[in-house]
Amino acid sequence: MLFTPAETKVVIVGGGTMGADVAAVCARGGCAVQVVEPTTERRALLPDYFANTMIDLGYEHRLHLLATAGSLEEVDWSEVDLVIECVPERLDIKQELFAKLEQYAKPEAVLASNSTSFPISDIAKGLRTPARMIGLHFFMPAHLVPCVEVVYGEKTSTMVGESLSRLMTACGMVPVTVKKDLPGFLANRLQHALSREAFAMVDAGIASLEDIDKAVRFGFGFRYIAAGPAMQRDHAGLDVHGAGGATIYPTLNNSPEIAKCLSDRIASGKLGMKTGEGFYSWTAETMKAERERYQEALREGLKIIQKDLPEIQ
Repeated sequence: MLFTPAETKVVIVGGGTMGADVAAVCARGGCAVQVVEPTTERRALLPDYFANTMIDLGYEHRLHLLATAGSLEEVDWSEVDLVIECVPERLDIKQELFAKLEQYAKPEAVLASNSTSFPISDIAKGLRTPARMIGLHFFMPAHLVPCVEVVYGEKTSTMVGESLSRLMTACGMVPVTVKKDLPGFLANRLQHALSREAFAMVDAGIASLEDIDKAVRFGFGFRYIAAGPAMQRDHAGLDVHGAGGATIYPTLNNSPEIAKCLSDRIASGKLGMKTGEGFYSWTAETMKAERERYQEALREGLKIIQKDLPEIQ
Protein backbone atom coordinates (compact mmCIF):
# COMPACT_ATOMS: atom_id res chain seq x y z
CA MET A 1 0.00 0.00 0.00
CA LEU A 2 1.47 3.32 -1.09
CA PHE A 3 -0.44 6.57 -0.86
CA THR A 4 0.60 9.48 -3.07
CA PRO A 5 -1.64 12.56 -2.85
CA ALA A 6 -2.20 12.96 -6.58
CA GLU A 7 -3.48 9.38 -6.77
CA THR A 8 -5.42 9.29 -3.50
CA LYS A 9 -9.15 9.82 -3.26
CA VAL A 10 -10.37 10.74 0.21
CA VAL A 11 -13.87 10.78 1.70
CA ILE A 12 -14.40 12.75 4.89
CA VAL A 13 -17.59 11.96 6.77
CA GLY A 14 -18.75 15.04 8.65
CA GLY A 15 -18.50 18.58 7.31
CA GLY A 16 -18.30 20.50 10.57
CA THR A 17 -15.36 22.76 11.35
CA MET A 18 -12.99 19.85 11.96
CA GLY A 19 -14.06 17.86 8.91
CA ALA A 20 -13.89 20.91 6.64
CA ASP A 21 -10.39 21.79 7.84
CA VAL A 22 -9.17 18.19 7.45
CA ALA A 23 -10.54 18.29 3.90
CA ALA A 24 -8.50 21.42 3.23
CA VAL A 25 -5.37 19.70 4.56
CA CYS A 26 -5.83 16.74 2.21
CA ALA A 27 -6.66 18.93 -0.80
CA ARG A 28 -3.65 21.15 -0.04
CA GLY A 29 -1.47 18.08 -0.52
CA GLY A 30 -3.14 17.21 -3.83
CA CYS A 31 -5.72 14.58 -2.79
CA ALA A 32 -9.16 14.57 -4.38
CA VAL A 33 -11.56 15.04 -1.46
CA GLN A 34 -15.29 14.56 -1.05
CA VAL A 35 -16.95 15.69 2.17
CA VAL A 36 -20.15 13.92 3.18
CA GLU A 37 -22.36 16.31 5.14
CA PRO A 38 -26.06 15.38 5.47
CA THR A 39 -27.19 18.72 6.89
CA THR A 40 -28.35 20.87 3.98
CA GLU A 41 -27.61 24.18 5.69
CA ARG A 42 -24.05 23.24 6.64
CA ARG A 43 -23.35 21.67 3.25
CA ALA A 44 -24.41 24.88 1.53
CA LEU A 45 -21.77 26.80 3.48
CA LEU A 46 -18.89 24.50 2.59
CA PRO A 47 -17.97 25.85 -0.90
CA ASP A 48 -17.38 29.38 0.43
CA TYR A 49 -15.57 28.00 3.47
CA PHE A 50 -13.29 25.92 1.26
CA ALA A 51 -12.60 28.88 -1.02
CA ASN A 52 -11.64 31.16 1.87
CA THR A 53 -9.54 28.50 3.59
CA MET A 54 -7.61 27.47 0.49
CA ILE A 55 -6.89 31.11 -0.34
CA ASP A 56 -5.71 31.62 3.25
CA LEU A 57 -3.39 28.62 2.90
CA GLY A 58 -2.08 29.77 -0.47
CA TYR A 59 -3.43 26.72 -2.30
CA GLU A 60 -6.42 28.17 -4.12
CA HIS A 61 -5.16 26.38 -7.27
CA ARG A 62 -6.25 23.13 -5.60
CA LEU A 63 -9.75 24.27 -4.67
CA HIS A 64 -11.15 22.15 -7.53
CA LEU A 65 -10.12 19.04 -5.59
CA LEU A 66 -12.83 19.65 -2.98
CA ALA A 67 -16.40 18.41 -3.44
CA THR A 68 -19.40 17.66 -1.23
CA ALA A 69 -22.08 14.98 -0.96
CA GLY A 70 -25.25 14.71 1.06
CA SER A 71 -25.01 11.05 1.99
CA LEU A 72 -22.78 7.98 1.87
CA GLU A 73 -24.91 6.64 -0.97
CA GLU A 74 -23.87 9.52 -3.24
CA VAL A 75 -20.19 8.52 -3.10
CA ASP A 76 -18.54 6.41 -5.81
CA TRP A 77 -16.88 4.00 -3.38
CA SER A 78 -15.01 2.09 -6.07
CA GLU A 79 -12.48 4.94 -6.25
CA VAL A 80 -12.10 5.77 -2.54
CA ASP A 81 -8.71 5.00 -0.95
CA LEU A 82 -9.10 6.63 2.46
CA VAL A 83 -12.06 7.49 4.67
CA ILE A 84 -11.65 9.92 7.58
CA GLU A 85 -14.48 10.06 10.11
CA CYS A 86 -15.19 13.47 11.68
CA VAL A 87 -18.60 12.88 13.29
CA PRO A 88 -19.68 13.80 16.87
CA GLU A 89 -17.68 12.26 19.70
CA ARG A 90 -20.07 9.47 20.61
CA LEU A 91 -18.94 5.87 20.55
CA ASP A 92 -22.25 4.47 19.33
CA ILE A 93 -22.39 6.90 16.40
CA LYS A 94 -18.84 6.07 15.38
CA GLN A 95 -19.33 2.31 15.65
CA GLU A 96 -22.50 2.46 13.57
CA LEU A 97 -20.76 4.57 10.93
CA PHE A 98 -17.74 2.27 10.61
CA ALA A 99 -19.99 -0.77 10.29
CA LYS A 100 -21.51 0.97 7.25
CA LEU A 101 -18.14 2.09 5.90
CA GLU A 102 -16.89 -1.48 6.03
CA GLN A 103 -19.74 -2.39 3.70
CA TYR A 104 -19.27 0.55 1.33
CA ALA A 105 -15.49 0.90 1.04
CA LYS A 106 -13.40 -1.46 -1.06
CA PRO A 107 -11.36 -3.99 0.98
CA GLU A 108 -8.05 -2.17 0.54
CA ALA A 109 -9.41 1.26 1.55
CA VAL A 110 -8.16 2.60 4.88
CA LEU A 111 -10.76 3.56 7.51
CA ALA A 112 -9.59 6.31 9.87
CA SER A 113 -11.23 7.96 12.88
CA ASN A 114 -10.55 11.48 14.09
CA SER A 115 -11.75 10.54 17.58
CA THR A 116 -10.17 12.63 20.31
CA SER A 117 -10.53 10.12 23.12
CA PHE A 118 -12.12 6.75 22.33
CA PRO A 119 -9.64 3.90 21.89
CA ILE A 120 -9.52 2.93 18.24
CA SER A 121 -9.99 -0.72 19.18
CA ASP A 122 -13.32 0.17 20.81
CA ILE A 123 -14.52 1.94 17.68
CA ALA A 124 -13.40 -1.02 15.55
CA LYS A 125 -15.10 -3.59 17.78
CA GLY A 126 -17.18 -5.96 15.68
CA LEU A 127 -15.58 -5.05 12.35
CA ARG A 128 -14.53 -7.91 10.09
CA THR A 129 -11.47 -5.98 8.82
CA PRO A 130 -9.97 -4.20 11.89
CA ALA A 131 -6.47 -4.32 10.37
CA ARG A 132 -7.37 -1.35 8.14
CA MET A 133 -8.93 0.65 10.98
CA ILE A 134 -6.71 3.38 12.44
CA GLY A 135 -6.86 6.67 14.34
CA LEU A 136 -5.99 9.90 12.55
CA HIS A 137 -6.34 12.60 15.18
CA PHE A 138 -6.05 16.23 14.08
CA PHE A 139 -6.01 19.28 16.35
CA MET A 140 -8.24 22.31 15.89
CA PRO A 141 -7.86 24.21 13.70
CA ALA A 142 -6.58 21.28 11.64
CA HIS A 143 -5.35 23.40 8.72
CA LEU A 144 -3.16 25.53 11.02
CA VAL A 145 -1.93 23.06 13.67
CA PRO A 146 0.65 20.87 11.88
CA CYS A 147 0.64 17.81 14.14
CA VAL A 148 -1.54 14.76 13.48
CA GLU A 149 -1.57 11.60 15.58
CA VAL A 150 -1.51 8.24 13.77
CA VAL A 151 -2.98 5.89 16.36
CA TYR A 152 -2.70 2.12 16.09
CA GLY A 153 -5.52 -0.07 17.36
CA GLU A 154 -4.84 -3.56 18.68
CA LYS A 155 -5.17 -5.05 15.18
CA THR A 156 -4.08 -2.16 12.96
CA SER A 157 -1.70 -3.19 10.20
CA THR A 158 1.76 -1.60 10.41
CA MET A 159 1.63 -1.06 6.65
CA VAL A 160 -1.57 0.97 7.04
CA GLY A 161 -0.01 3.20 9.69
CA GLU A 162 3.22 3.77 7.80
CA SER A 163 1.40 4.54 4.55
CA LEU A 164 -0.90 7.02 6.28
CA SER A 165 2.06 8.75 7.94
CA ARG A 166 3.73 9.20 4.55
CA LEU A 167 0.53 10.62 3.08
CA MET A 168 0.13 13.11 5.92
CA THR A 169 3.75 14.20 5.51
CA ALA A 170 3.11 14.80 1.81
CA CYS A 171 0.13 16.98 2.81
CA GLY A 172 2.42 19.17 4.96
CA MET A 173 1.51 17.64 8.32
CA VAL A 174 3.82 16.34 11.04
CA PRO A 175 2.61 12.83 11.93
CA VAL A 176 3.40 11.29 15.31
CA THR A 177 2.94 7.56 15.82
CA VAL A 178 1.00 6.32 18.85
CA LYS A 179 1.91 2.64 19.06
CA LYS A 180 -0.50 1.63 21.83
CA ASP A 181 -4.19 2.37 21.89
CA LEU A 182 -5.12 4.17 25.11
CA PRO A 183 -7.54 6.99 26.08
CA GLY A 184 -6.34 10.41 24.97
CA PHE A 185 -3.60 8.98 22.77
CA LEU A 186 -0.40 11.08 23.11
CA ALA A 187 -0.93 14.84 22.95
CA ASN A 188 -4.21 14.94 24.87
CA ARG A 189 -2.66 12.94 27.69
CA LEU A 190 0.13 15.50 27.92
CA GLN A 191 -2.39 18.35 27.80
CA HIS A 192 -4.53 16.81 30.53
CA ALA A 193 -1.53 16.19 32.76
CA LEU A 194 -0.77 19.92 32.56
CA SER A 195 -4.42 20.92 33.03
CA ARG A 196 -4.87 18.67 36.07
CA GLU A 197 -1.96 20.34 37.86
CA ALA A 198 -3.01 23.83 36.73
CA PHE A 199 -6.61 23.51 37.93
CA ALA A 200 -5.53 21.82 41.17
CA MET A 201 -3.45 24.91 41.93
CA VAL A 202 -6.52 27.07 41.29
CA ASP A 203 -8.56 24.94 43.71
CA ALA A 204 -5.80 25.24 46.31
CA GLY A 205 -5.71 29.02 45.99
CA ILE A 206 -2.09 28.99 44.81
CA ALA A 207 -2.64 30.93 41.58
CA SER A 208 -5.41 32.52 39.52
CA LEU A 209 -6.55 31.26 36.14
CA GLU A 210 -5.15 34.41 34.57
CA ASP A 211 -1.70 33.89 36.08
CA ILE A 212 -1.63 30.23 35.09
CA ASP A 213 -2.43 31.19 31.49
CA LYS A 214 0.35 33.78 31.59
CA ALA A 215 2.85 31.33 33.09
CA VAL A 216 2.27 28.87 30.26
CA ARG A 217 2.06 31.33 27.36
CA PHE A 218 4.91 33.63 28.39
CA GLY A 219 7.00 31.16 30.40
CA PHE A 220 7.83 27.56 29.64
CA GLY A 221 5.12 27.21 26.98
CA PHE A 222 6.75 29.92 24.88
CA ARG A 223 9.83 27.72 24.53
CA TYR A 224 7.84 24.76 23.20
CA ILE A 225 7.63 26.35 19.77
CA ALA A 226 11.40 25.85 19.62
CA ALA A 227 11.75 22.46 21.33
CA GLY A 228 9.67 19.76 23.01
CA PRO A 229 10.17 18.57 26.61
CA ALA A 230 12.92 16.05 25.83
CA MET A 231 14.94 18.52 23.74
CA GLN A 232 14.39 21.22 26.38
CA ARG A 233 15.94 18.94 29.01
CA ASP A 234 19.02 18.44 26.85
CA HIS A 235 19.37 22.21 26.62
CA ALA A 236 18.98 22.70 30.37
CA GLY A 237 20.75 19.55 31.57
CA LEU A 238 19.18 16.26 32.65
CA ASP A 239 20.78 16.52 36.07
CA VAL A 240 19.01 19.83 36.69
CA HIS A 241 15.69 18.34 35.60
CA GLY A 242 16.26 15.21 37.68
CA ALA A 243 16.96 17.22 40.80
CA GLY A 244 13.86 19.35 40.24
CA GLY A 245 11.72 16.30 39.60
CA ALA A 246 12.87 14.61 42.78
CA THR A 247 11.65 17.63 44.73
CA ILE A 248 8.47 18.41 42.77
CA TYR A 249 7.02 15.02 41.79
CA PRO A 250 5.90 13.99 45.30
CA THR A 251 3.75 17.14 45.51
CA LEU A 252 2.14 16.97 42.06
CA ASN A 253 -1.59 16.35 41.86
CA ASN A 254 -2.56 12.78 40.92
CA SER A 255 -6.28 12.84 41.65
CA PRO A 256 -8.48 10.67 39.38
CA GLU A 257 -11.22 13.33 39.67
CA ILE A 258 -11.39 16.58 37.70
CA ALA A 259 -10.76 19.79 39.63
CA LYS A 260 -13.59 21.55 41.46
CA CYS A 261 -13.06 24.79 39.52
CA LEU A 262 -13.78 22.77 36.38
CA SER A 263 -16.57 20.48 37.60
CA ASP A 264 -18.49 23.35 39.21
CA ARG A 265 -18.53 25.32 35.98
CA ILE A 266 -19.64 22.30 33.97
CA ALA A 267 -22.45 21.62 36.43
CA SER A 268 -23.53 25.28 36.14
CA GLY A 269 -23.60 25.16 32.36
CA LYS A 270 -20.62 27.49 32.04
CA LEU A 271 -18.93 25.66 29.18
CA GLY A 272 -16.84 28.39 27.57
CA MET A 273 -17.50 30.51 24.49
CA LYS A 274 -20.42 28.32 23.39
CA THR A 275 -22.44 29.40 26.45
CA GLY A 276 -21.00 32.89 26.95
CA GLU A 277 -19.04 31.97 30.06
CA GLY A 278 -16.48 29.37 31.12
CA PHE A 279 -13.30 30.27 32.93
CA TYR A 280 -13.79 33.72 31.37
CA SER A 281 -16.90 35.69 30.40
CA TRP A 282 -17.68 36.22 26.71
CA THR A 283 -19.80 38.49 24.55
CA ALA A 284 -20.22 38.23 20.79
CA GLU A 285 -17.68 41.01 20.39
CA THR A 286 -15.03 39.60 22.74
CA MET A 287 -15.41 36.12 21.24
CA LYS A 288 -14.87 37.48 17.73
CA ALA A 289 -11.82 39.43 18.84
CA GLU A 290 -10.32 36.50 20.73
CA ARG A 291 -10.84 34.05 17.89
CA GLU A 292 -9.19 36.46 15.47
CA ARG A 293 -6.27 36.98 17.86
CA TYR A 294 -5.90 33.24 18.40
CA GLN A 295 -5.92 32.40 14.69
CA GLU A 296 -3.45 35.17 13.91
CA ALA A 297 -1.11 33.95 16.66
CA LEU A 298 -1.22 30.45 15.17
CA ARG A 299 -0.43 31.81 11.71
CA GLU A 300 2.53 33.75 13.08
CA GLY A 301 3.70 30.65 14.92
CA LEU A 302 3.55 28.69 11.67
CA LYS A 303 5.87 31.24 10.07
CA ILE A 304 8.43 30.65 12.80
CA ILE A 305 8.48 26.86 12.37
CA GLN A 306 7.88 26.83 8.61
CA LYS A 307 11.37 25.57 7.78
CA ASP A 308 10.83 22.60 10.12
CA LEU A 309 7.63 21.48 8.37
CA PRO A 310 7.39 18.98 5.49
CA GLU A 311 7.39 20.56 2.06
CA ILE A 312 4.21 20.25 0.00
CA GLN A 313 4.73 19.59 -3.68
